[in-house]
Amino acid sequence: MCKDKTENGENTPDRNDVTDNVPEADAAGAENTEKEEAAPELTEEEKLKAELAQLQSKYLYLQAEYQNYRKRVAKDLADARAFTVADTLSPFLSVFDYLTMAENAAENTDNLEAVRQGLKMIMGEFFKAFDEIGVRKFESVGKNFDPTLHDAVANEPSETVPEGRIIREWAGGFKLGEKLLRPARVVVSAGPKAPETEQASSQEKAEENKEEQGEQ
Repeated sequence: MCKDKTENGENTPDRNDVTDNVPEADAAGAENTEKEEAAPELTEEEKLKAELAQLQSKYLYLQAEYQNYRKRVAKDLADARAFTVADTLSPFLSVFDYLTMAENAAENTDNLEAVRQGLKMIMGEFFKAFDEIGVRKFESVGKNFDPTLHDAVANEPSETVPEGRIIREWAGGFKLGEKLLRPARVVVSAGPKAPETEQASSQEKAEENKEEQGEQ
């Protein structure tokens, strides 16, 4: 490397050598100083604005995520509802087929016994379909009236059925597991008719006598 010479003939360091000999720490400090001068410290207001912008960005992101979640939940519910309806109705499709066949057979035959047997078979298939979905019909005739299970549509006197017991059903009651689907509509016994008392009979006779005397 070439060296510059002084008037006395002594060699002087090359300029590049001088730069290379500058300590690294001093060079790094100079670089940091330049960065600090280039990026002045933010004011409190600017910091708050930056934080607000970040929060707004997070809010918009969360809002979009929530809307997507609602759409997914709505779709899942719709799919579950459709699946439940299809699963419930599936066992009754065979019942519909049997009813269609019975209708066609009834139009082309005068054999009432065959029609009756066909209807009994359809009822058996109907209750089989009920069993598959957990629905059962509960018996009411001969039971004590229970307002949680029965809907009384009438009271009738009966010499054979005790008061408060059910004489007959107008419409059957059904349960799904332990949940009541429909109460049974029933006729409840009012017990035997009250016998006429002797006093009432004597009063009626007295009134009849008065009427007869008045006519005379």
